[in-house]
Amino acid sequence: MEQNNNKYDENQIQVLEGLEAVRKRPGMYIGSTSSRGLHHLVYEIVDNSIDEALAGFCKKIEVNINEDNSITVSDDGRGMPVGMHPKMGKSTVEVIMTILHAGGKFGGGGYKVSGGLHGVGASVVNALSEDCTVTVKRDGHVWQQKYSKGKVLTEVVKIGNSDQTGTETYFKPDAGIFDEIIFDFDVLAQRLRELAFLNKGIYIELIDKRYDKKETFHYEGGIKSFVSYLNRNKVPLHEEPIYIEGVKDKIAVEIALQYNDGYTENIFSFANNIDTVEGGTHLVGFKTALTRVFNDYAKKFGHIKENDKNFTGDDIREGLTAVISVKIEEPQFEGQTKTKLGNSEVRGIVDSIAGENIGIFLEENPAVGKMIVDKALMAARARDAARKARELTRKSVLERSALPGKLADCSSKDPRECEIYIVEGDSAGGSAKQGRNRKFQAILPLRGKILNVEKQRLDRILNADTIRSMVTAFGAGIGNDFDVEKIRYDRIIIMTDADVDGAHIRTLLLTFFYRYMKQLIDDGHVYIAQPPLYRIIKNKKEYYAYSDKELEQVLQEVGGKDNSTDIQRYKGLGEMNAIQLWDTTMDPEKRILLKVNVEDAMAADEIFTILMGEKVEPRKDFIQQNAKYVVNLDI
Repeated sequence: MEQNNNKYDENQIQVLEGLEAVRKRPGMYIGSTSSRGLHHLVYEIVDNSIDEALAGFCKKIEVNINEDNSITVSDDGRGMPVGMHPKMGKSTVEVIMTILHAGGKFGGGGYKVSGGLHGVGASVVNALSEDCTVTVKRDGHVWQQKYSKGKVLTEVVKIGNSDQTGTETYFKPDAGIFDEIIFDFDVLAQRLRELAFLNKGIYIELIDKRYDKKETFHYEGGIKSFVSYLNRNKVPLHEEPIYIEGVKDKIAVEIALQYNDGYTENIFSFANNIDTVEGGTHLVGFKTALTRVFNDYAKKFGHIKENDKNFTGDDIREGLTAVISVKIEEPQFEGQTKTKLGNSEVRGIVDSIAGENIGIFLEENPAVGKMIVDKALMAARARDAARKARELTRKSVLERSALPGKLADCSSKDPRECEIYIVEGDSAGGSAKQGRNRKFQAILPLRGKILNVEKQRLDRILNADTIRSMVTAFGAGIGNDFDVEKIRYDRIIIMTDADVDGAHIRTLLLTFFYRYMKQLIDDGHVYIAQPPLYRIIKNKKEYYAYSDKELEQVLQEVGGKDNSTDIQRYKGLGEMNAIQLWDTTMDPEKRILLKVNVEDAMAADEIFTILMGEKVEPRKDFIQQNAKYVVNLDI
């Protein structure tokens, strides 16, 4: 009789002891083993130092990227406890570094407010590092312990004397765990700058020993400085951000806000320094207060009549940049990524503190109040015009015969298998229509450059033919009405020429998607096609190269360039016939697509503002700093 290998009993239950579970399933603890997870290790250690700062014991944190891509984080806090732990029978440093969920964040009174999300920080970093050393200064001495892959190498030993206090953590990530061990200075700088804004007065220094680079983050203005920084490439309506702070029922609330002359809102919310990207009760409380106070103010001073419609929240938040930060003893996080604050009591507290203080500000600054109300009035009129334009677009979506005339739709009705190419120009559009697979590939050619949505309100945007064509073709609405579940195509592929004009059109399209259909990008529906730059024919055989480097490789493989070699540099997609375009750029078996994603919403907002906003100087600086990276563009 054949042996049954599917037996399921106590022998099949595997118990992972200590930090083995972290090494076995690192993604459960740091999100992924990609670059994002790698950088997360640094944040976990820095969060411990920030907790010391929140408790009032730490003024300076130093982060070093060492020459070999190891990291050293040091602070001037109290230093980790080194004495024997009463329950574990080993040094407390060792407990913190080798046992999950051990730390001062779990009700022992070590920290009233802490920033680490799960309290697994130091031990997880230790588990995922091939080398780790903790050095503690406290009680007049210097103590040290070494580890490797979560296992203890040495006892806690006294290595010297010191009248200072603090903790230094050195770690080198395990190359067997991570896809790549290269730290990005700018990625770390973004988060450390954020932490310095959120914890006013603290000094955070980032030193890159690989490139002799250093940056210090210190902001006495805290989140008020944060809002000024976020608006630095925009044109503010009032010089100083409005700053609010208050404490109620042991919940500390800080809010800073400033209006600019743009048309998009940028509100960033934090709870215990954690970026609550999904919002939560603190954000709801702020929005509720803002809408109520501005409507009351506008009616009180006759800016809107008693019988007129109230402003909507969208009207009042047009052009608003705000940061909301709450510090709370027992935060409850929910949502898909555990970054949505769920504490119900926070809503009323933020509403109360924000409402009272914004009301006082408007009473004391009537000129600023009138400016903001005037902007909201214009937004309300534009909203009404946009509603009418949206209704026309929505009506045409329901009538399939009213889809854009230039759209060559696919025959499949299943959005999961369908894709649409947004193609630059009629010529390339013609080749794409002939070369495509009609079952699942739709083609929408765009004539000329689309509107720069960064500089226009939604009513003007919806009156632009190219944008209305896209909105109608996608079938999912726009702005607040956008519903990604209704999208008619799973993949939206931008296909433009590999030149300056093509790059500009691509940026305009991405700006539109980011500002008015952001869920498309968040859910991974937007791609950029990669057409070849060169076609090489030698000995009657055809080759394609997608970069200058690849051209050199192809020429080497075919025996170099001679009289029998024909090299064609494509100036645009229109130079390719239908078969060539299919073979190189549209055939799912062969093509190269780049998926568009947003790692950091704040950084994405900044780059779109620089590239597409009103201010010329930041754009000029950006071009000068990055011109050296431009390749393959015939200018």
